[in-house]
Amino acid sequence: MLDNRMIEKEPSSQWVEMSRTVNGPLFSELDVLLRALDRYFNTDELTSSHPDIATRNFYDELTIIRDGIIRVLGILDAVIPERKKNSYWFQKFAESKLLSTRDRDVFREKLYRQDTPEKGLYLLYDSFINLKGVISDITRTGTIAYIGFMNIGHMIGKEIRENRYFNPFLKDPNPEFDVISNAEISEIVKNLKARETRKNISIILIYLFRILRFLGFVDMESRRAVSLNSSLLILMLLKTEIGTFQIFCGAVINKTKDPELQMLLKSLAYQFTMETRRVYLQELRDINRKKATPDFRGKLENSHGILKNLTEQSIVQIAGHFRPGITGEELFPSFVTRQQQSLRLREDVFVFHKLLGIFAARASKAETRLAVFGSLKNYMTYFESFTFRLLRHDDYEEFEIFFRFVNSLRPESLKGDGLKKLIEKISYFRIYLETTLRQIENRSELAGRKLDERVENLLRQYL
Repeated sequence: MLDNRMIEKEPSSQWVEMSRTVNGPLFSELDVLLRALDRYFNTDELTSSHPDIATRNFYDELTIIRDGIIRVLGILDAVIPERKKNSYWFQKFAESKLLSTRDRDVFREKLYRQDTPEKGLYLLYDSFINLKGVISDITRTGTIAYIGFMNIGHMIGKEIRENRYFNPFLKDPNPEFDVISNAEISEIVKNLKARETRKNISIILIYLFRILRFLGFVDMESRRAVSLNSSLLILMLLKTEIGTFQIFCGAVINKTKDPELQMLLKSLAYQFTMETRRVYLQELRDINRKKATPDFRGKLENSHGILKNLTEQSIVQIAGHFRPGITGEELFPSFVTRQQQSLRLREDVFVFHKLLGIFAARASKAETRLAVFGSLKNYMTYFESFTFRLLRHDDYEEFEIFFRFVNSLRPESLKGDGLKKLIEKISYFRIYLETTLRQIENRSELAGRKLDERVENLLRQYL
């Protein structure tokens, strides 16, 4: 197996290409992060509700940019072999300390010419080291004006887009990274007889697999700020990527003469519209205000889960249109069917309704009230972490309002008027849950499926 020690022995003209082969996933992540850093300065796509952009403090946004740059530098450190990095740093030292002004001009001119991938990579490395230093100094002021934020954006965008070898916008889609990465799906597309249909479906699927590729670099394991902020950058990038996908879907819908395919694509476009509203208008709304709370990571996880599930479901629906009977489990190892999602949602809402009723029944006794309230809040934490993403867009706000109210309560407020107000809120919300359960029960995938023992097990777990 190739490694960086073998890459170091390659001539200057070849080691970058060998590194691409050895470190393919890292170069793919580099492509994603460079896109994300450029797109993040489109302030119309950010999720802040601050009414006046001119008076906003962009400190949080610039911190996210800084952490994205740190991650990019980490990737570059990994893909550039040690000997090559040592050579680079010696050249930097020579440039500043040993070379005459004329020799320094010649050295910089050769680097800026970018006539080899090696020079393109070094130039990217050089630029981002400088940007990291500048941004780190600026963020120490604590206040970043809109104009300053946008000026940094222009600098970053210029460095990215002027790189001859690592500009992620040179090819769209990029055949190096943007592929249908599932052999069975690829086979379905190849067997399509109509040339125009084959071309359009191929591009739609490439867009969907690109979304999955981007989501693959959203790190849900780490709790480090650099990883979480880099993940947020990628999630924000997906807002524009999904918009591009929907525009292309709209063009295909207008051109296709197959009414069933047209209906399918309209359905997918609608699902993306509704689910992206959930992600960007609800889950990630004012996300920077939550950076210091446990909610921050949870919101990223929910957004990742919603978009991943939506994209996989869309690929399965398209595959099923051309090859009826194919299942999501055949295509994706961790695929969750719509039926499984509906079953899980129904069970969890049912248990939630039960727990609220139990609290209301036991609230009059001080010795049981606090214990049951603790159980209720623990269940709400579980529900928020795993079940929120399964809710319909139209239901989300009611749940969010109720959760916010309950989580704002302190044990000492669970008496007198405070307790009375909580019982009243619970009474109204239980009615809302009953309506929600009836709507879930009407889903076609639940026809004939009854609640099972998991409900009782879950209830016992939280009581």
